[in-house]
Amino acid sequence: MSQFRQITKDGIWQNNPALVQLLGLCPLLAVSTTVANSLGLGLVTLMVLTCSNLLISCLRSQLNSTTRLPAQILIIASFVTCADVLLQAYWYELHRGIGLFVALIVTNCTLLARAESFASRNSLGMATLDGFMMGLGFLLVLVLLGAIREVLGQGTLLADMHLLFGEPARSWKISLGNPGILLAVLPPGAFLTFGCLIAARNWFAQRLAFTHAELDTSSLIHRE
Repeated sequence: MSQFRQITKDGIWQNNPALVQLLGLCPLLAVSTTVANSLGLGLVTLMVLTCSNLLISCLRSQLNSTTRLPAQILIIASFVTCADVLLQAYWYELHRGIGLFVALIVTNCTLLARAESFASRNSLGMATLDGFMMGLGFLLVLVLLGAIREVLGQGTLLADMHLLFGEPARSWKISLGNPGILLAVLPPGAFLTFGCLIAARNWFAQRLAFTHAELDTSSLIHRE
């Protein structure tokens, strides 16, 4: 259970692929103009990462140092192609906005890194959990960034959720009454907002580490 807990902690917080490893920044910064786009790409990445880790772990005993990397790329590309076709078939309007970046998932260093460093060396259950948690960590950052940029840039929240959930989701739109800040939806705004998220995460992590150190010191003094 401690290993499962550590994998969960690594994916979501301690070794988050976006905020800590700084991987997959191209789609992260380009797509995160709205919550709908961010959620769409995040779910696709989560699905591809989880399924790829699962299959690569299943085949790890059949692969050697020569065939492992080509097989991993082929598996990831196959799942990305399936996801791209499904998006075109069932969520065509969403695909028009994020389709280019779905194809670029093949080159996402997060998937290749997890496939090589974890999935090819661990059991099926651990590899699947690692893929899911790393994908979830990436999705959470992507949605948070999209929400901030949508609120600041357009003055709305959940404006395009019908692209994912159909016409009833149009009523989910929240208008905040401000005209928005153009910079937030432009590339410089993406970099600035993402930089603030990294700074906030690092500050909070340092505060947690400092608090834990104080508690450990206090506990040691009491024992003495």
